[in-house]
Amino acid sequence: MVGTEKGHTVLEVGADGVAIITIINPPVNSLSFDVFHSLKESYDQALQREDVKAIVVTGAKGKFSGGFDITAFGSMQEGKVHSKPGLISVEILTDTLEAARKPSVAAIDGLALGGGLEVAMACTARISTPAAQLGLPELQLGVIPGGGGTQRLPRLVGLAKALEMMLTSKPIKGEEAYSLGLVDAVVSPDKLVNTARQWALDILNRRRPWVASLYKTDKIESLGEAREILKFARAQTRQRAPNLKHPLVCIDVIEEGIVSGPRAGLWKEAEAFEALVASDTCKSLIHIFFAQRGTSKVPGVTDRGLAPRPVKRVAILGGGLMGSGIATALILSNYPVILKEVNQKFLDAGVNRVKANLQSSVKKGKMSMEKFEKTFSLLKGTLDYESFKDVDMVIEAVIENVSLKQQIFADLEKYCPPHCILASNTSTIDLDLIGERTKSQDRIVGAHFFSPAHVMPLLEIVRTKRTSSQIIVDLLDIGRRIKKTPVVVGNCTGFAVNRMFFPYTQAAILLVERGADVYQIDKAITKFGMPMGPFRLVDLVGFGVGVATAMQFIENFPERTYKSMLLPLMQEDKRAGETTRKGFYLYNDKRKASPDPELKKYIEKSRSISGVTIDPKLVKLSEKDIIEMVFFPVVNEACRVLDEGIAVKAADLDISAVMGMGFPPYRGGIIFWADSLGSKYIYSRLEEWSKLYGEFFKPCAYLAARASKGMPLSASVEQAKSRL
Repeated sequence: MVGTEKGHTVLEVGADGVAIITIINPPVNSLSFDVFHSLKESYDQALQREDVKAIVVTGAKGKFSGGFDITAFGSMQEGKVHSKPGLISVEILTDTLEAARKPSVAAIDGLALGGGLEVAMACTARISTPAAQLGLPELQLGVIPGGGGTQRLPRLVGLAKALEMMLTSKPIKGEEAYSLGLVDAVVSPDKLVNTARQWALDILNRRRPWVASLYKTDKIESLGEAREILKFARAQTRQRAPNLKHPLVCIDVIEEGIVSGPRAGLWKEAEAFEALVASDTCKSLIHIFFAQRGTSKVPGVTDRGLAPRPVKRVAILGGGLMGSGIATALILSNYPVILKEVNQKFLDAGVNRVKANLQSSVKKGKMSMEKFEKTFSLLKGTLDYESFKDVDMVIEAVIENVSLKQQIFADLEKYCPPHCILASNTSTIDLDLIGERTKSQDRIVGAHFFSPAHVMPLLEIVRTKRTSSQIIVDLLDIGRRIKKTPVVVGNCTGFAVNRMFFPYTQAAILLVERGADVYQIDKAITKFGMPMGPFRLVDLVGFGVGVATAMQFIENFPERTYKSMLLPLMQEDKRAGETTRKGFYLYNDKRKASPDPELKKYIEKSRSISGVTIDPKLVKLSEKDIIEMVFFPVVNEACRVLDEGIAVKAADLDISAVMGMGFPPYRGGIIFWADSLGSKYIYSRLEEWSKLYGEFFKPCAYLAARASKGMPLSASVEQAKSRL
């Protein structure tokens, strides 16, 4: 055995002369520096021993390796680690594993991702199980494969497929890997290691080819053809991710290997990897990676040893856009669902919406007809509460009307069993108000999905002061099972995401009423990395929702809400956004948006009602100013959300902004991005604008306190107090 602390490898030699080297580093056998060094020691030992003829590399407990240990990235960024990943790639994988005078076979089960796949590709051959996942997802973390992946993958599967796998970060299953030539055979898990042993001996006896992956040439296109493929990949990458450099670096490194040979490619890869690890993009994406995993830890709730209770049946009230989307998400994860509506017409429409959602997956080839039938059969429609007596959870998804929701929850208390979770999908209304007429406040919770609910990855779990910890634990488990990232937040108007982002559109309208251009604002915001600008977003959501939401904020935060007549004036003229084909933009049959010259008259009318005048400074705003004037009020509100304890930690707001609003993940989320600019700078800008344009921009106490001490906004309250 080599190294028993931390991650390590174990060497065992069989009577057949095959050494089995097993990677052990739970839970996914990640490749820490310890594992790499231990792997080299095991290899050196196997090569020196005369009783070893060939080698099989595998991972413990049915997982080959989930890749390079991401916690090591942080240590590398802080300069705490002196091992150079490039040297590991060349010295260990290339000069030890691949160049060994004894053949090796990777026995792949479970995961072979990132560095895990790179270890496998350095072996002479690869045997996999059909369900194993193989891929190089490094670009998701702002780096490129750093263990020779950019050089070996194109030589095993061809340039076009290798580019696709790296640039999309999508893994493939064992069967597809076999058809591409990435693995040499596919066998069942029980036969995996024995097949690999035999395969290794066959290579040794020259019954099977013995060629290092790095020097295979049969899959690589001619130089001219390769350059065309790379040129096309570059053009597509620039179009898809104009703000990101690392995908282009990846393409450059691949090209170096094709033009100057694989050894030159390896050194360029090592150099590029090291530079990218230190980049802001990598720091931001790694922050998001850990923030996403951290949402399931809620102090005082998940640390109490509570186990989630089984939820076998779910009922949904309301089959509109949200209700049908939630129903789709649940049945896709095998939850039987009862959908209730007030009349047959509405019920049929709701059931048909769910059906259409599933059929769209069938059309895209993501679902078989058989799976469609099976999934759709989990949905039952009803017009009364009769079947609610044996459900474990109800999600109310009706229109945002307080008295209607209060009546529903009073009914639910009567018809549902006493253990049943009573959830509301409200996006803005206070849950205490919703449950006012019940005696079940301890099991009332917010389950706020984002539209479309079966697609958007975020689930806000809203707890009131009375919601029991058990209910939160149950809902965290359901969120995970339906493949959502659940974030637990406190109860207030708008909760975390909508509360944080309510100034987003308001800031944009304030700028427009004072002379800025609608389309210029949207352009600057999409260039920054948002999926769409604030005006295009209002068109998509619909003016009805926009006005209703604004009313909630005017009522609850009157001193800092920017009141404008722009939306109501446009609504009067039957302009309500995309559904009416007219909003801030005009829409054709294919929903393509184009600017509308008529918009000016509504802005002028709104301006005269508000009594504001054009400010020449705002007419020709730079992109930087647009971004700051639209996002700093969002940062300011996020600070209030933290200060009031609505969010448990800043990282939860970062993940909420990314997954709920489409904030660019490569900027690390709203607070992480704000901290990159500094609390002092943000405070001074807001202070300056509040003098010019009023209370809307006034920095909150939390922001002011942090700015005065030059502290990050993400530092916890305890850290702030200890500073004091």
